[in-house]
Amino acid sequence: MNIRRLAAAAAVAAGLVAGPALAAHAITGGQPDGEGHPNVGLIAYYDATDRYRCTATLVTPTVLVTAAHCTDGTLGKTLVTFRSKLADAPPSPLPDAADATAGYSAAELKAAGYLSGTAHTHPLYSDFTDLKNWNDVGVIVLDEPITTIAPAKVAPEGFLDQFTPNILNHTLFTSVGYGTEVRQAETGPQKPTPQSYPLLRRVTDSKGQKLTPQILQLNGNEKDPFGGGGTCFGDSGGPTFKGGYQVTVTSYSYTSNCRYLGGMQRIDVPVVQNWLATFGVAPAA
Repeated sequence: MNIRRLAAAAAVAAGLVAGPALAAHAITGGQPDGEGHPNVGLIAYYDATDRYRCTATLVTPTVLVTAAHCTDGTLGKTLVTFRSKLADAPPSPLPDAADATAGYSAAELKAAGYLSGTAHTHPLYSDFTDLKNWNDVGVIVLDEPITTIAPAKVAPEGFLDQFTPNILNHTLFTSVGYGTEVRQAETGPQKPTPQSYPLLRRVTDSKGQKLTPQILQLNGNEKDPFGGGGTCFGDSGGPTFKGGYQVTVTSYSYTSNCRYLGGMQRIDVPVVQNWLATFGVAPAA
């Protein structure tokens, strides 16, 4: 299985960082999550080019929230699992679809021991072209409800606005995902690169860097003395938490080794919360 593709995006201006944004996918630094966030799951799906994986969070018994670039163009059903650790090494534990051109079916995922759901993409998702209308949010509606896992709480509208620049730059946010870990390989060149295994849920704390009406930007440098790393390949769609609430989904990274800045799509804004409400997702009171 390939890591979720690096999607080239338009240069990001508007006072963030000049240069191309890359669809984010794995925790750099940090540590294995274990059962710290049991409502955070791995999702896998087919599109017209290949099979990919992302991260998503259960926010109601039947709905997971993720990134739009993890739902846009999905063929068939989306695989869902909440297992904290899937594999130490290849081969991939994820099943191949009987027909890759049609994607997964609910029956074959159930037979393989996985949950299934249907992907939906925010109708105003700009596909990394418009920072003011980013809307990189999608949902997976499960075919069967989950009653054994407590859903995450979606932050109230405007929750992140309290973090003014002088507060944000001294605040840690917790991100979770199933992405590749950036580290030195056991053999070959010793330059740190994304490693796909072990395939497990990881967690890290990252320092706030900048806040816009759509994006929370975090410092993904694991050498930062105040934080512990950031998100990378495979973490796309995964949650960032603060104050007991999910405040964002992982959207993009600026570098191929994921050791710079990460962009998180806010889910505490009206354009997102109004759409989530159509799936029965309500923010915390």
